[in-house]
Parts: sequence; C-alpha cells; structure tokens
Amino acid sequence: MDIPRHWRLRKQRYGLVGEVCEHCNAKVFPPRDVCPSCGEEAKTLYTFSGKGEIYSYTTVYDAPAGFEENTPYTVAMIKLEEGPLVTAQLTDLENKQVEIGMPVEMVTRLLRSATDERGMLVYGYKFRPVMH
Repeated sequence: MDIPRHWRLRKQRYGLVGEVCEHCNAKVFPPRDVCPSCGEEAKTLYTFSGKGEIYSYTTVYDAPAGFEENTPYTVAMIKLEEGPLVTAQLTDLENKQVEIGMPVEMVTRLLRSATDERGMLVYGYKFRPVMH
C-alpha cells in the first residue's frame, strides 16, 4: 500500500468511520458516498461503535503474500450493532472457541510489518471477543 492511500484510509481503519444516509438512515461501511439501500448520496460521516457479533468465520492456513508469518489466523464477517457486515481478522483468541453469534469489539492492531520495500508498518482494525 502506498503512503498517500494509507493516510486517506486512516479514519476508516483506525476509528471505524463510515457514512450514514440522510435519506433512509442506513449506516454504510466502508464509505461509498452512495447509499447501497436507496441509491442517494451518503456523505455524512458516521463513527461506528465497534461492537458486534460474529456472523461467519474461517481459519486461514495458506496466507497471501505479506501475511505468511501470521498463519494460521481467523478471519470473520462481523455484523456490527448498527447493521453493516465487516470482514476482519480476529485477535486475542487465547483458548477461546470461536462461535457464530459471539460478541466482539474492535481493537487497533498491527496488520502488516515492515517487510515490503517501503518498510511501512500498517495498523488497522481487528476484532476480539468482548472482555467481561
């Protein structure tokens, strides 16, 4: 990822910032500027709570380039409290059985280390089981 693109996406990646449609009140993530529900403009920024539940999940054993050192890891579709589905890696799973419906919360974690030619550390959102 190039540095300018990284900076453009920082609100989305670090704060789970999407958009809300002023016409139908649908919450949109990632931001698209056009509401997928009604087709109208959706340019009002909206910060999601970061809370949700596991909708579906899988474990990755054969990772794409740049992520090999993290295998195996679990990726899930998270249904946010506000409605949208988000795909993200799960973290902090020590001795926890992943289950559909499990409550999770967003955390900021390292996504990729400085292994490419740019030497850039990339952080972003992951989800972990809700701590009680």
